[in-house]
Amino acid sequence: MYRLLIAIFIFGSMVSCKKDKVELPPDVGYDYAPVTIGKYVIYDVDSIVYDDFKKDTTEFKYRIKEKLEENITDAEGRAALKLVRYIKLYNPTVSYDNIPWKIKDVWTCVRTKTTYEVVEEDIRFTKLVFPVVTDKTWNGNAYNTSSALDYKYKYTDMPETINGIAFDNVLFVEQKDDKLKNVIHREYYIEKYVKNIGLIYREIKDLKSETVNALPVEQRIKSGIKYKQTYISHGIE
Repeated sequence: MYRLLIAIFIFGSMVSCKKDKVELPPDVGYDYAPVTIGKYVIYDVDSIVYDDFKKDTTEFKYRIKEKLEENITDAEGRAALKLVRYIKLYNPTVSYDNIPWKIKDVWTCVRTKTTYEVVEEDIRFTKLVFPVVTDKTWNGNAYNTSSALDYKYKYTDMPETINGIAFDNVLFVEQKDDKLKNVIHREYYIEKYVKNIGLIYREIKDLKSETVNALPVEQRIKSGIKYKQTYISHGIE
């Protein structure tokens, strides 16, 4: 009888444990686009503009701070966030720490169950789609008037070092890469994201050439732009 009671107790405990087990929801990638008010990310920006009209090349260097500042309602009546972008222009004689932030832009962003959208200068781009899956493609221009453009997840949750900082779960979004399609116009647009931070790297190459030879467009540039936006730090304030 004593042994029977022990067996019943053990069996009951096992059943109880099974009932108490909680299944976690699948990770669809929402953490790549955090929506916490007060969250900010600071970036260094370097760009080069090749001006065919002026026949010169101009380099720009500055620091950007992107901060989620307020819950708002967007034009479609959806819950959205105000994304305020601040700027500090580079000055070789003054530390960035001694230069005040100035407002550069006010953008908005929306994270739904299936998309993460950002309105940049009144143009809405579908930056991410959920669930996040390697090789998944979607139209990044679905909600603007530009031609359809297939964005693609090149890889997800990969370790990578950016600007000397090691990250465990980088998401690579290829927005456009026509390296093998056009010999006089090079277009390369990519972004990288990290969970609980958001965007950590953006690179743009939009370059044109008139000559055609074996050299890549980058080595025979006539006009266009190169742009890099690289993570420095992040936090909440």
